[in-house]
Order: sequence, then structure tokens, then C-alpha cells
Amino acid sequence: MIRASVAGASGYAGGELLRLLLAHPQIEVAAVAAGGKAGQALGSVHPNLVDLADRVLVETTPEALAEADITFLALPHGQSAALATQLPSELAVVDLGADFRLHDAAMWDAFYGGNPHAGTWVYGLPELPGARAAISEAGRVANPGCYATSVALALVPLAAAGLIETDDIVVVAASGTSGAGRSPSDTLLATQVMGSMSAYKVGGVHQHTPEMEQSIAAACGGDVRLSFTPLLAPMPRGIVSTCTASVTAGTTAASLRDALVAAYGTEAFVHVLPTGSWPQTSSVGGTNAAHLQVALDEHTGRAIVVSAIDNLGKGAAGQALQNANLMLGLDEAAGLTSNGVAP
Repeated sequence: MIRASVAGASGYAGGELLRLLLAHPQIEVAAVAAGGKAGQALGSVHPNLVDLADRVLVETTPEALAEADITFLALPHGQSAALATQLPSELAVVDLGADFRLHDAAMWDAFYGGNPHAGTWVYGLPELPGARAAISEAGRVANPGCYATSVALALVPLAAAGLIETDDIVVVAASGTSGAGRSPSDTLLATQVMGSMSAYKVGGVHQHTPEMEQSIAAACGGDVRLSFTPLLAPMPRGIVSTCTASVTAGTTAASLRDALVAAYGTEAFVHVLPTGSWPQTSSVGGTNAAHLQVALDEHTGRAIVVSAIDNLGKGAAGQALQNANLMLGLDEAAGLTSNGVAP
């Protein structure tokens, strides 16, 4: 069996990753590490993980994590880089944080700051052009952000096919509260969230903005300007993104759909829904799936792509395991599903 260690195991993404690893046919859980909750039983933090309930969370040290074949770093942004430098070079690593996602150091400084830019690892979104081969050969992979995953899957095929203008993209996306992490906050109190939606980090300041632009620019080879407004939705998990952009001359509703189908028609986890059916977060909850639909607003000449993912699934832990499977030479879908739970 392949052994996997998890840093940040007490968080939402870390807990979801452990849940998925428990169902993996070829991977077993090694060290489970945490920060402030080190020393506690995992079952006291994640009572849903009954098979690991008695496992004690250990301190996050390179020595503990290195007793494995692969390690997942599910740590807050800015904390992975220093730890990664202390891990053995032969240890495969998937970083669920932002430390190694961005190519541009200036963008890191502008949107994250604090620690210096740590460099760039292979970007772990397998469905993007050329990504699967690069991930399969990599020893270190940067797992994409949740919003960035949703938006890149929606827009990259259209940008690559030259069907949209990339200098005026507008994205409005709503996320469940788990996207904000597990740290206590007044804005995440049930009394503040229940029965209400609110915008946050408005005005192009959300940290996933440069990551979205980076993925789209890599696909089209041109300049990308993207306006992103995130919303906090009264649900535990899920993201639904509405992405719009002006279409180029000659673009039709059929050509938009054809581009998405051509990109994802054989993919296990990205599904272009039948015409007339629109993505909903309830259909992708607990899965590694992404659901897409596209329309052409002929009145404004804009393409509209709606995507739905589970922010803890395809937006974090599911995608991390998908990347790990590729890195380890395993079946890419092992331990994962695209079938949701309903009702």
C-alpha cells in the first residue's frame, strides 16, 4: 500500500481529504498532522471519520510527514513553502494552498504578501491543455484554488478556441461557508449567514483573481482582464460561478457548446450538461465533479458559462487526490466519484 500523510488534517479540506483517502483502494493514511489541535483525537475534530476516530493528531513536522510516499499540505496560504523546503526531495507533495500557484512574483506580493514568493510548481488542474502529462511527471504539484478551478474549467476552452474576448471577463460566484476555512469569524456565525447572501472582497481584490487570469492567458496566449465578485451563500459547501465575456465575430451558441464538449467530452469529472439543464451545487456535493452549461446572450453579444463544483471536492481535496493518483501512476479516478448524493 502507498502511504499518505496529511498536514492541516484538522481543517475542512484536510478532513475531506482523509474521508476520500479512507475509500482509496491503494493508499493508506499515515501521519495526520495539525497545528493548534495537535494532541487531540481525530474523532473529536472530525466525528464523521469513524475509521480514524482514535488516531491522534501529531505536530506538523517534516519528520512526521516524511514517513510516507506522498504528503498533502492543506495549510493556510503562506505556510506551505517553508515546510516544503524541509521535506525530502523524493517525497511527492501536493500543496492545497496558494504558495506555488502563481508565476508572477508581483502578483503574489499584491494579493498575498507577507512571505516572499516561493516559486512555481506544476499547476494541478488535469483537464487544462497539457496539464495531465505535466502532473504525471511532477514530484511537486500546486493544487488550484476553488474559485479558480470553477472559472478556468468554464472559460479556458472558449478562450483557447478564440470564441471570446478575454479583455473584459466578468465573473460572479457564490461559495458555501466552508470555503472560508474553519477559523471562527463573526461573519460566519449562523445568525449572520442563515437566510442571507452577501458579497465580499469586492473590487478585484480577491486572491484567486490572478490565478484565474493566469490559466486563461496560458490557454489563449493573450492579455486577460477579469473582474471577479465573490458571494457568501448560506450553505456549507459548493460553488456556482457565472462567467461572461463578449464573443468574437462569428461565434454562435452552437460553437460555444461545441468547444466545451470537445474539451471535456471524454473527461471523467467535467460534464457539459444537456441543453436546457443548468448546474446546481446539490448535484456535485461530495464529488470531484464539475457541471457546466453555456448560453449566448445575443442581446449583449456575451457568452455565459455557468459552472458548479464542490469547493471541498473538485475545488480542494478531490482535485488533490486526482493529482496524487496521476503523480503515483495510479488510476486517475481511484477513490473519487462524479456521482452526487440526492436529495
